[in-house]
Amino acid sequence: MTRHVDVLIVGAGLSGIGVASHLVREGAGRSFLILERRAAIGGTWDLFRYPGIRSDSDMYTFGYGFRPWNGTKVLADGPNIRSYISDTAREHGITEHIRFGRKVVAARWSSTEARWTVEAVDEATGAVEAVTANFLAGATGYYDYDRGFRPHFPGEERFTGRFVHPQHWPEELDVAGRRVVVIGSGATAITLVPALAARGARVTMLQRSPTYITALPADDPVAVALKKARVPDRIAYRAGRARNIALQRASYRLSRRSPALAKKLLLAAVRAQVGKDLDMRHFTPSYDPWDQRLCVVPNGDLFRVLRTGEAEIVTDRIETFTPTGIRLASGAELAADIVVTATGLTVQMLGGAALEVDGEPVTVRDRVVYKGAMLDGVPNFVMVLGYTNASWTLKADLAAEYFCRVLGHMDEHGYRTVVPVAREGDRSPHSIMGAALTSGYISRGDAVMPRQGTRGPWKVINDYFRDRAFLRTGPVDDGVLEFSRVQAVRRAKAPVS
Repeated sequence: MTRHVDVLIVGAGLSGIGVASHLVREGAGRSFLILERRAAIGGTWDLFRYPGIRSDSDMYTFGYGFRPWNGTKVLADGPNIRSYISDTAREHGITEHIRFGRKVVAARWSSTEARWTVEAVDEATGAVEAVTANFLAGATGYYDYDRGFRPHFPGEERFTGRFVHPQHWPEELDVAGRRVVVIGSGATAITLVPALAARGARVTMLQRSPTYITALPADDPVAVALKKARVPDRIAYRAGRARNIALQRASYRLSRRSPALAKKLLLAAVRAQVGKDLDMRHFTPSYDPWDQRLCVVPNGDLFRVLRTGEAEIVTDRIETFTPTGIRLASGAELAADIVVTATGLTVQMLGGAALEVDGEPVTVRDRVVYKGAMLDGVPNFVMVLGYTNASWTLKADLAAEYFCRVLGHMDEHGYRTVVPVAREGDRSPHSIMGAALTSGYISRGDAVMPRQGTRGPWKVINDYFRDRAFLRTGPVDDGVLEFSRVQAVRRAKAPVS
């Protein structure tokens, strides 16, 4: 028997639990169901289990706006984030609405029925189940949970050691006394290096090019002071959240408007951390600050292990693997027992599910995004994606709030369907992230991600203050969304150019 709900949410991670929480908090009595492929709540934070895993955004802004993060850690570790998401689901009565172990493979919209039919595979039995829904919310993030990005390295077949990708970290892996080379320079690599060194590994961080890295205190001094003063958690959280949002925006704006000054400040801070003996070329990128996401380390832990010799950093290119390690373009050789390929993500939309509107396949790349939350020509659909230049949850929260506003507007006016309709000139050739950042996974994702708009609600600029006004208080019926009280809506059209 096919089950029907008002809202079907795909994904029980940070975004999916956020959407469900907003639906509950709205109090509209809408029925909802979450389909989650994994066996537990958490999404990214349930999948990634590599040593030292933590957020790369401060928890005042990475936490939900409606539920205070009560710890004092600036960057929380994976287990605490998983607990936070699970506790949020439990407190809002969401857990019993999750169907675990279901991989969504197809979502089909019918205009004649004004509903979605979603097919999911029970991964334990292989049985295909169907759920129908009036609205569909995609909360799967934008990467492939099955495959991390893993380039082929010359000669890797000859290597007699072990390759490990952080996305699928083996629980039994013992690194004590082993020679470990971590390939990469992003957030995962800089987290792994001090964590592996603490486990007794002899670690080398091998990077092709450096990343901007900044150190933050492990514990937020303001949060610590407020706790000592016994300021109520909710008030302390709101104050800290407002402060950190403002600081994030100020830092980003400085980097974009005065990149030379931002670069000077960032590198001066690194020099103060690493001391005079480490070569600054390992920490001096060829690009401007925030052309790629800024990496953060608590208490400068990465700088400390490099400074003390507990780990080393090498900036070079791989010429070939040998049976016992890696030969570099410079001619130097790195001996290795284990090679960790912290080489990034494989981008994928909607968890790889096929999307159709009235029998016509929807190629997400060909669609332009409306208000960073909906797709041109796709009815009764919201897509939750976070920020690239700030905490993911800031945008995910706003998108969920906006979704609830749209639902309320439709209830008030008796509408059954809503679809954003782009017009000629609204679509740019850039992906929603490709014009802003140049990170490898973003460049690779250009073939998958939806398009950036050229103006108005189609233009994604990743600005929390602008989006807050746009999504919280801007008119819902803005002349771009088309609403209908009858079942039939316009068929999926060819993408605009």
